[in-house]
Amino acid sequence: MISIVLIEPRNSGNVGAISRAMANFELKQLVLINPKCNHLSQTARNRAKHSQQILKNAKIADFSVFKRFDYIIGTTAKLGRDYNIPRIPMTAEKLGSLMKGKEKARIGLVLGREASGLTNKEVQMCDFIVHVPSSKKYPTMNISHAASILFYELFRNEGEKNIGGQFVLATKNEKDVILKQISIILKNMDFTTKEKKDTQKKIWKRVIGKAFLTKREAFAVIGFFKKLK
Repeated sequence: MISIVLIEPRNSGNVGAISRAMANFELKQLVLINPKCNHLSQTARNRAKHSQQILKNAKIADFSVFKRFDYIIGTTAKLGRDYNIPRIPMTAEKLGSLMKGKEKARIGLVLGREASGLTNKEVQMCDFIVHVPSSKKYPTMNISHAASILFYELFRNEGEKNIGGQFVLATKNEKDVILKQISIILKNMDFTTKEKKDTQKKIWKRVIGKAFLTKREAFAVIGFFKKLK
């Protein structure tokens, strides 16, 4: 189940437009983290058109809602370089392909603030990041337009959604255990600087997140790392 998570939206019209795009592509769960606007305003309802139920059922939350998701996918208009690991993104097309057979997982697709996107701290809370490429002359898209492209890429793989559906994916709890084991192992390794150790932690978090391990695979990985200790 994919939930669309908006971080501190300020423009109720954008919330309504995203709601409408969600309905276009059969997404139903909308979460608003610390909204700065009235998502039920007349402007929002006008932009939402026939997706009024999505607006009405939208959940208001704070960042603790992240704990409910097995996987958190962030979005960014800012491309990272090789040394900015948290902001190294995958494409929207790759995301759509990766979501095949994942309908049982609790996934949060996170869209940042209209003006500034996600902070570095929020990016680091995500399992990985997705980017919608656009013109270098005018790279930043309206949030509802970028959202529509992402929703389309998710939706167009629906015909193959049952591929892999027989497998049970690892949950947030299993991923946390894996990352804890990795942290213990890294603690006992020698690094020339603290930054290099932190880089290893960031890389492993991204690798585990992008892998979408099955529960059985996660248990095998946990067992392997325990033996390494």
